[in-house]
Amino acid sequence: MLREASDLRTNLIDQLCAEDTIRTSAVEVAMRRTPRHLFLPGVPMQQAYADEPVYTKTDTCGTSISAASQPRIVAMMLEQLDVRSGQRVMEAGAGTGYNAALLAAVVGDSGRVVTIDVDEDLVNGARKSLAAAGVANVDVVHGDGALGYSEGAPYDRIIATVGAYETPAAWLKQLAPDGRLVVPLRLRGAASRSIIFERYDGGWRDQGSELAVFMPLRGIGDDARRLVSLTPELDVILQVHKDQEVEAAALADVLETERRKVWTDVFFPPMVPYEWMDLWLACRLDNAIMRMSVQPTAVQRGAVTPMFSWGAMATTRGADLAYLTTRPALARPDGSRLYEVGVIGHGPNGRDLAHHVSEEIRSWYTNYRSREVRFEIPDAPIGADPAVGRFVLARPHHPITVTWE
Repeated sequence: MLREASDLRTNLIDQLCAEDTIRTSAVEVAMRRTPRHLFLPGVPMQQAYADEPVYTKTDTCGTSISAASQPRIVAMMLEQLDVRSGQRVMEAGAGTGYNAALLAAVVGDSGRVVTIDVDEDLVNGARKSLAAAGVANVDVVHGDGALGYSEGAPYDRIIATVGAYETPAAWLKQLAPDGRLVVPLRLRGAASRSIIFERYDGGWRDQGSELAVFMPLRGIGDDARRLVSLTPELDVILQVHKDQEVEAAALADVLETERRKVWTDVFFPPMVPYEWMDLWLACRLDNAIMRMSVQPTAVQRGAVTPMFSWGAMATTRGADLAYLTTRPALARPDGSRLYEVGVIGHGPNGRDLAHHVSEEIRSWYTNYRSREVRFEIPDAPIGADPAVGRFVLARPHHPITVTWE
């Protein structure tokens, strides 16, 4: 079994290195040396070393509330954090303890890692797994991750392995002046990015970001979401966040209404992410984009034609629904293909909503797609100016500025 685990781990890390997800020797060595399967007791070895998340805990309703993150995302965020030997690191979201073990491997015996989780059973499990892996420089704390752990501050690095709607003040306070924070921020609606923040004279400014979605914080930073079904078969589901308004009763039969399809004349090559278009829609639409998850049964009976096999991004307005779709364009002379983005609307004013979404897609494509997007948490308020691509995302304590520069 040990040989199997070693071979599977080697194959996984080789793949992440070949894809340039792992870029530094420190992260590579840590991931090669740390046995992920020890942090996933009872999970088949092949699954433990697949490049997939492993869901480890559900709530009383059966909703997943904790997971071992996808190794690709783990490696990406470790590279973002840029941890150095001897540093002190705080992690919000201990989970299985695997990420803390990787951090411990990078900081070495002269460094220290504090990892926090709100669930006592997860804390106990993480402690047990860390001991089994022989990791001695990690303190696993039972507490609310949004509060940090002041006893260990200041930290050279702080990382959240849970999604946050707002950056907790405790994290900013407990970070050393020249420290680095990596946090998966849910910006608006379904738009979420893992953002590197460092201090500057006027607040906190990003040093890069990557697409990433995590399970939300629980505790004082709770960012709960609810599910709204659009079909009696429960195979088309909207995931609604607290900053969105969805009238479930008004949408009960929305997919039974006439389908209105609008094409945008915006084309993407295969395998190119739509992340910046999605972020633009999240910032511009009154009711930001949300995930519309779709089961194959709904596609097979013709209820929906979503953009992806998992579903599509969508928005609602009262009794109206609009979601994204695509169609292949004619092959180009070199044989390559492009795919045109479309919007499908349903409801009494579904056509108008679909047109509105399509106009925003065209506006982004024409005026903003080649611009760099920057994120800030300013000390003093900054005014929004959507006409030039600057948005201020309201938060109780630390508003987020998103700018297309």
